Amino acid sequence: MDIAILFSGGKDSAFAIQHAKQKGWNIKYLISIKPTRKDCFLFHYATVEQTKDIAKMLQIPHFYAKCKVADPIKEASIVKDIVQSNQKRFKIDAVVLGGTGLQETQLKSIQNALSPLKVDAFASHAEEDHDIVMEQMLNKGYEILITQIASDGLKDWLGKKITKENFAQLKRDSVRYGFHIGFEGGYADTLVMDCPIYPQRLVVEDMSIIYEDDYCGHVVINKYRMENKGKIELKQRKGLFARFLE
Repeated sequence: MDIAILFSGGKDSAFAIQHAKQKGWNIKYLISIKPTRKDCFLFHYATVEQTKDIAKMLQIPHFYAKCKVADPIKEASIVKDIVQSNQKRFKIDAVVLGGTGLQETQLKSIQNALSPLKVDAFASHAEEDHDIVMEQMLNKGYEILITQIASDGLKDWLGKKITKENFAQLKRDSVRYGFHIGFEGGYADTLVMDCPIYPQRLVVEDMSIIYEDDYCGHVVINKYRMENKGKIELKQRKGLFARFLE
């Protein structure tokens, strides 16, 4: 199956790339949409700019566009326009979204937009338990930075990495404050700094944390670099990915 992946740089879209490779799907290109306003319905606001370097690192064609509206139908039409304009050059059967499909507004809006093109849209881990999916990510070496929050109980997590060591605390906080453990529904957004499919890692050198109020905030990465991994580490990472495919 030939696919494009809606890629924010976050944990779910990075895991969707890994999942697609596991399935043997042909990733024709990545689509990244950068909102110019924080009330956008379908797309991440923070740290989308880093997808340009990540796509280049992964050597996957990348289409990057800005979104100036806050309307699910109009937002989804941006994805449709990208797919439609590239169907001759990069014909695809489906656009794959990250996550388990709980963000119904995003999924249904994009499905409806792509329907006239006879292109499907689906979540990469539909109906899977997100606790398990998150644990799989962390066990495979994902370094996940929380880049935006919109929920009680997450203020102290903004700008921090989720690790195997603190994941249990995150689960306790999700129960206490009522946010989804995988952040589906817009509770928080993330950026993957490193994972097995990355030949390089993102290293943040300077970052600002901006709070709008006690519940909402985002980070701005002012300076970062792409750092090469050592040969031994790459071999270890490839071993992790190979075991993931088994």
